[in-house]
Amino acid sequence: MQLCLHNGKVLNGISEMDSCAVLIQDSKIVDVFSEERFKQKSFDDEVRVIDVHGAYIAPGLIDTHIHGFKGHGTDECTTENILQMSYDLGQYGVTAFNPTMYPADEGVMIASIKAIVAAMGRENGAKIMGIHLEGPFISPNKLGVQRPETVKAVDIDLMERLWNASEGHIVNMTVAPELKGMRRLALYCIDKGIVLQAGHTDAAYSNMVEGMQAGIFHATHFFNAMSQMHHRNPGAVGAVLIHPEMSCEIIADGVHVHPDLFKLLQKDKSSDQIVLVTDALKPTEQEGEHLTANGEEVILEGGCFHRKADGVIAGSSLTMIRGVKNLVHFGFPVADAVKCATANPARIMGYRKKGMLVPGFDSDVIVFDKHFNLQFVLAQGKPLLITRELEAR
Repeated sequence: MQLCLHNGKVLNGISEMDSCAVLIQDSKIVDVFSEERFKQKSFDDEVRVIDVHGAYIAPGLIDTHIHGFKGHGTDECTTENILQMSYDLGQYGVTAFNPTMYPADEGVMIASIKAIVAAMGRENGAKIMGIHLEGPFISPNKLGVQRPETVKAVDIDLMERLWNASEGHIVNMTVAPELKGMRRLALYCIDKGIVLQAGHTDAAYSNMVEGMQAGIFHATHFFNAMSQMHHRNPGAVGAVLIHPEMSCEIIADGVHVHPDLFKLLQKDKSSDQIVLVTDALKPTEQEGEHLTANGEEVILEGGCFHRKADGVIAGSSLTMIRGVKNLVHFGFPVADAVKCATANPARIMGYRKKGMLVPGFDSDVIVFDKHFNLQFVLAQGKPLLITRELEAR
């Protein structure tokens, strides 16, 4: 398939370029060029040319922390649920994701890991880049809604069994740096190419520094489920803010993190070090009652999910395109907001040829208007969404 999207504002994952075109052939970006050059070109009948009339053309969105979507999730241990997740995410502009697993009994974790691995290569939507383990080596003092009985002390043998079950497809892992034996675990994971993230942690500042020495340079859902900053102990939050080498996830729903804190984040962290995630739960965008996530009933209230039993925030109902919109509303330039959802996660997770509109990169492309309404989604040359409005052009 050959396709040319033109007359758009290209957000290439780094910067914004007005009045540009993107030429795609099969699964690759062939060229990005000005509208003036487009007018000088002649295309044969095999090239489909679409005028986007000033809309944004951007890389496909990448979600590296998501538990479920539209009633399907990683807690159900079935390949069919993961494949449905992939399809549904594609309709929302996500072209790559890391299915994220809760800590659970070993047998359940291994079954879930194997279900995800079995789905890889069979996707008909967003591509599964690998698995994110959110635990089980996390702090019992910063559980959020993780179940306490599933939290484990550092166990290299258990980690080896999880890794073997994944057939080498664990990409990132949330850990508490203060746990005994963490340095050994960190060295094991780094040897396997696993990106370690500090999260669900009660770490003292010194623990975070030791974690960085062992290669933990990314943070899970920054500000949430981690030790807060104190003037005598900067904690996990302080460590991320103090050290420029630390990158961080952020949930931009306006509930998990106060909108004004995004102003602090922009002042303190480079735009290259911020990764937008949804941390979305299984009932995100799902209609109906009796919604569940991680085996517990949840209710949607005030823009996020709460555990019905006690009202504790259970997780996000965010989508990635809404997150990009919110970042812009919170003061991010649109190019930076898109970077946080595309180029940054691709670089930090080591996804080659993803996250940017650059010749030679994968043809993961979205088109959205000034109101952040999606009009077109392409994943490696396969159209996942095209609106009637765009199709008519």
